Amino acid sequence: MAMIEDGSLPKVLKEMRSRLLFTMHLDVRNQLIVGGAAGAFRRVGIVPGGTFRGARLSGSVLDGGSDWQTVRSDGSTLLDARLVLKTDDDALITMIYQGIRHGPADVIVRIDKGETVDPESYYFRINPLFETAAPKYEWINRVVAIGIGHRQADGPIYSVFEIL
Repeated sequence: MAMIEDGSLPKVLKEMRSRLLFTMHLDVRNQLIVGGAAGAFRRVGIVPGGTFRGARLSGSVLDGGSDWQTVRSDGSTLLDARLVLKTDDDALITMIYQGIRHGPADVIVRIDKGETVDPESYYFRINPLFETAAPKYEWINRVVAIGIGHRQADGPIYSVFEIL
């Protein structure tokens, strides 16, 4: 197999382009502490609602979502969330994402206590996918997205970007 030199790659393979899809704020109830096997700890965040706003779609997050989290022995948290978005014109869109949050131990302790810390002091990223039957929004079924998160006392805020 021939080695590919970076200079021979087309521009589209050398850089990633994105645009803001929406900003989302989730309300989260107190977490359900499940516990878990050795080396991991399970907790579930119940999402009773939220909002999302963007140039091409905006609306609310419906009650009933959840975020199944695994806290690993290294202090990082793996996310596995399922939400239903309802646009301002009543279309339903499912949003699933996985992600990871990690940072210095003292910062993570403060986040877990419900404190708001500087979002640049820790790493919090998600990778959403979407599904809908609404013709107006069918384009979102083919979007790969990434999100940057910030945990506040009442729940996370995400800036979600469509990868172009």
